[in-house]
Amino acid sequence: MRNNRLNIFILIVSLAVLTGCAAPEPADPGPPPPQNLIASTDQLQLVTEVSLDLAREYGGESVLVVLEIDKTLLSMDPYPACDPASRDTVRPTQADAADQIRRMPDAGLRVLALPGRGLSCRAQPVRELSVNGFDFASSGWPPDGGYPDPFLPEGGNRAVMYQEGVFLTDGQDKGVMLKQLLEKSAVRYPRLIVMADAEQSDLNSVMKAFSWTPTKVHAWRYTRDDSVEVVAD
Repeated sequence: MRNNRLNIFILIVSLAVLTGCAAPEPADPGPPPPQNLIASTDQLQLVTEVSLDLAREYGGESVLVVLEIDKTLLSMDPYPACDPASRDTVRPTQADAADQIRRMPDAGLRVLALPGRGLSCRAQPVRELSVNGFDFASSGWPPDGGYPDPFLPEGGNRAVMYQEGVFLTDGQDKGVMLKQLLEKSAVRYPRLIVMADAEQSDLNSVMKAFSWTPTKVHAWRYTRDDSVEVVAD
């Protein structure tokens, strides 16, 4: 009996040693989980570099870049509510703005414009962007090209329109509107939203809207055009 117990003990010790020797290498833990961020900058290049770095870390398909037009991409002082001639006087907020923004879709990131403008001048934002070298038609959130008609989003009280990568929200809560746009597309949420907007309240709205989702928000307040007064329509 004593020999049997000794043999069993030796067998257990041997198995433990063998198991320890055969232990697998620890798996690559991958990148740390993304976190929310609130910051400010007067350089669109910084927003671009951060977005590209995040895309390299988490994958380009996991990052959505959202940009206001007024006082972020384009500026004009004074800014008219709705003026067909605005394409002749509106200007980029910084000389290399279009070049910086173009780097992101060229790297495979989804990029869309999210102004607070309404539908009464629906053609004007796309025209102004085009004249100044911006084009979101092929980089926006699916579906490609957007939706042919305006729609009333859940939680909204006015119709919105999403075409050619430009989402006109008509002054409504940008966080609620953006979330509704993503849900309407039935495409999996991005892991990260990088947003640049001159208005902190808009950034806060987006962070609040996604606070109970797996999506994290990097909110950048763009300060280059703080002195320009915008009258949205």
